[in-house]
Amino acid sequence: MALTLSLVALFGLVLFFLLRSHSLSFGAAFIAAGFGFFLASTGAAEPINQLTTALIDAIPDL
Repeated sequence: MALTLSLVALFGLVLFFLLRSHSLSFGAAFIAAGFGFFLASTGAAEPINQLTTALIDAIPDL
């Protein structure tokens, strides 16, 4: 039986554990960049961009 796993999920899981263990190294930077790269190619990219834009627009109103 084959098990498939999205690279976004894999990079996200690895990044979560690296950040949780405070292991900030070149490996963590590579994982974070890979996670961002693969996340940008999913359907989650547009909602993340909209959320980021909304947060940036809300900062002057604080």
